[in-house]
Amino acid sequence: MNTQDFSLRHIGTLSADAAEMLSVIGKDSIDDLINETMPAEIRFKDKLNLPVAMSEYEILQHLQELADYNTKARSFIGYGYYRTILPSPIQRNILENPGWYTAYTPYQAEIAQGRLEALLNFQTVISDLTGLPIANASLLDESTACAEAMHMMFESRPRNQNDANKFFMSEDILPQSLAVCQTKASGLGIEIVTGNPAEFDFDETFYGALFQYPGKSGKVVDYTSLIAELKEKGMQVAIAADLMALVLLKSPGEMGADIAIGTSQRFGIPMGYGGPHAAYMSCTEDYKRQIPGRIIGVSQDRNGKFALRMALQTREQHIKRERATSNICTAQVLLAVMAGMYAVYHGKGGLTHIAQNIHQKAVRLHDALNELGYKIVHSNFFDTIQIEAEGITKEKFEENNILLNFFEEGKISIAMDEVVSEEELDKLIQIFAEIKGKSIEKKEFKEGRIPAELVRTSDFLSHEVFNLYHTETELMRYIKRLEKKDLALNHSMIALGSCTMKLNAATEMLPLSWSGFGAVHPFVPKKYAAGYQELIKNLEDHLSVITGFAATSVQQNSGAQGEYAGLMVIRSYQKDQGEGHRNVVIIPESAHGTNPASAAMAGMKVVIVKNLPNGETDIEDLKLKIEKHRENLSALMITYPSTYGAFDSNIMEVTKLVHDAGGQIYMDGANMNAQVGLTAPGMIGADVCHLNLHKTFAIPHGGGGPGVGPICVAKHLAPYLGSHPLIETGGEKSDTVFSAAPYGSSLILTISYSYIRMLGEKGLTNSTKHAILNANYMKSRLEKHYDVLYTNANDVVAHEFILDFRPFKKLGIEVSDIAKRLMDYGFHAPTVSFPVAGTLMIEPTESESKAELDRFVDALIQIKAEIDEVANGDFTQDNNVLKNAPHPLDIVTADEWEFPYSRQKAAYPLDWVRERKFFTPVARVDDAFGDRNLVCTCPPIESYMD
Repeated sequence: MNTQDFSLRHIGTLSADAAEMLSVIGKDSIDDLINETMPAEIRFKDKLNLPVAMSEYEILQHLQELADYNTKARSFIGYGYYRTILPSPIQRNILENPGWYTAYTPYQAEIAQGRLEALLNFQTVISDLTGLPIANASLLDESTACAEAMHMMFESRPRNQNDANKFFMSEDILPQSLAVCQTKASGLGIEIVTGNPAEFDFDETFYGALFQYPGKSGKVVDYTSLIAELKEKGMQVAIAADLMALVLLKSPGEMGADIAIGTSQRFGIPMGYGGPHAAYMSCTEDYKRQIPGRIIGVSQDRNGKFALRMALQTREQHIKRERATSNICTAQVLLAVMAGMYAVYHGKGGLTHIAQNIHQKAVRLHDALNELGYKIVHSNFFDTIQIEAEGITKEKFEENNILLNFFEEGKISIAMDEVVSEEELDKLIQIFAEIKGKSIEKKEFKEGRIPAELVRTSDFLSHEVFNLYHTETELMRYIKRLEKKDLALNHSMIALGSCTMKLNAATEMLPLSWSGFGAVHPFVPKKYAAGYQELIKNLEDHLSVITGFAATSVQQNSGAQGEYAGLMVIRSYQKDQGEGHRNVVIIPESAHGTNPASAAMAGMKVVIVKNLPNGETDIEDLKLKIEKHRENLSALMITYPSTYGAFDSNIMEVTKLVHDAGGQIYMDGANMNAQVGLTAPGMIGADVCHLNLHKTFAIPHGGGGPGVGPICVAKHLAPYLGSHPLIETGGEKSDTVFSAAPYGSSLILTISYSYIRMLGEKGLTNSTKHAILNANYMKSRLEKHYDVLYTNANDVVAHEFILDFRPFKKLGIEVSDIAKRLMDYGFHAPTVSFPVAGTLMIEPTESESKAELDRFVDALIQIKAEIDEVANGDFTQDNNVLKNAPHPLDIVTADEWEFPYSRQKAAYPLDWVRERKFFTPVARVDDAFGDRNLVCTCPPIESYMD
């Protein structure tokens, strides 16, 4: 065994296992299987041009060198990003714990009660601090949250305001937020107007307004009276608020705002050169069915026990498709969990101490600069001082590895944070004194600079959960209790079709905790982020090679955002070619729900094309749709292999038809795990694709996020890749910005970079082959018991396949019953009812062993036997082991047992389950109860104990 070969650690089916699996499938070799899986015309003739694979030891040495290239400068830049202190027990027990970072989105509530509670805590923090009753369980970043608020208010206009299409943004808004909103507005027909809100004349053409609080200058303003005036005119108002500032400041809700948005980065999350960070949104009750993202709500299980679930609009973009008001799919759950736990650990008292300390240092800086004779722009602030830049240059500060904010023409901003030490503050003041040629004595804090009308008087974090766990011992035990309520990859395989839950190697994850990567501000001059620049350049090059394209941008923070960005790049290109009228996107009916939603966000008209009974695109229907919309055809969005789990044999004909009509091909990269090393979107005829780094390239799902959605493009589209208002990036012809940070969630790019560099060309290609092998092995065993919905002409599938459970409806058995019963076997259900209602879409990935694949298959075979018991009349349709699943420990061990089958059958249906048993903490959750009685903040502690 070559211990330096990472692929042996990553790929779960070793050679002996592979031979046995191939025998079951009926193939002589993996290559024979691949030849029958993929059309020959799309296969690579050559190997990927990638560097030689590194060992795990070598990649860590390489990454340490890159981290060291990042200059350890002290950042006072601010602008939405601050140095923070991540408490060690949160770092060790959540960030570095696979029980938290390998979990999937909590769509199956019964096995996600721990992270649902942690997210409910996060929502409570947001609701308390913003003074608004409804909060979601995170968005991607502050800037895209601003754009979501702008869009949500646009869609919420009263009918008599349908002609109002102007949106006001304060001139004190963060520049990255303005840029992202301008990109979003261009697709939605919204006109953004900026100015000084105190002096602006609002008329009936405006539907909404957004203010920054504190503003980018650091100034704090009471908007209460202005908001009241705007509401009298029928306008909606949002405030982008600094969460740490709200500890001391009057809340947006108390000012009368309808919506509050921002980032929770200040709550212990490293800057990471831009992310990932959990954005937040809170709002009034009026928006509870429109708010994007996910809401965690309180409900109960079938026995009346307290339980949590995702409420109301869960995955609404998959249901409403092109009628959706958001394409948000991935959130930033892991970061929201960490930020929420930061508040749990510190409580109101701790947060107040931190916020006051930040403010006091800012006051001392303000008073020192004033004494030295600097022209201070304003004196009402929380943490940021802005002065006139006359006679001041960067060089004096950079000599001392101190970075200030010089982005505002003629002004300099200096932002304090919780990391600033007395020595740092003294050094900063001393440099300012030297510039003036003066000396200054150290002054103590005297009084705050927050105006009396803006001092917070309302209470927050009064719930017990924020007052019980302030010692490390208690916090550690609380985190462990929550973790034990969840099922993640550290317990068993999660075979989710289209979601690719693979090994997230410890070596790939270690650099996330290094300060050389975590402490870098996203707006530092590039020379201060040389390590990141090299890493990002290398990763973009590798992804371009893998996809067969000319250029890549990693700016997008999710796959859905990648879809949107890819379409906007196509639109920018077509407008530049004088074809801005092209606005029709053709999408197969099998497409991901985010595809039509993303097209709608880009201002495009969606036309659906049929799929044939075998799952392939209906060529004749495609021809009809192309001909009908030829003049306005912008693009085709297609997933390959399709969501039905097979490589369409007619894909080259499909792409040629669209190109011949003047359209572009957008390929959804959700299923790239079946392509890497064998074929590529560029080879198939695509012009742009997005990749889900949290799927194919091993970034953990983190309980529902973070994600990264790079877009890779052909040469003609490269000039239109996303740019940024503060850091030069993207294409030379670009006027689009998709994320707050120039390179998105840069910190977690280290994971995918390590994954590619450790596997190399051979390891990546073998990973794809084994993903296909594993899927076909499971399919071959299961097709004897269930109907496999789609295969290709050779009766094989790609890396995933669909089992049809609709025939069991006549027995009263729904696919959800199978999903819940799998929990009793210790498994998370595969993807339920997507892309076909009443089915399970199974994707085993390459990292699972044959033994684990067999356990999962055996569980489904045993479930089929349980279904047969209902068919044979052994149990009634409404009282059987499937309908009553899952069976939590308190039910199995209760004094009374009222079910018509044994406790052992309920809890230990197969012998191996006993040693691997996972008991769900609750019985089946009552979804309807939670929607009828929406509660999305922490209820009394007694509820958890019931």
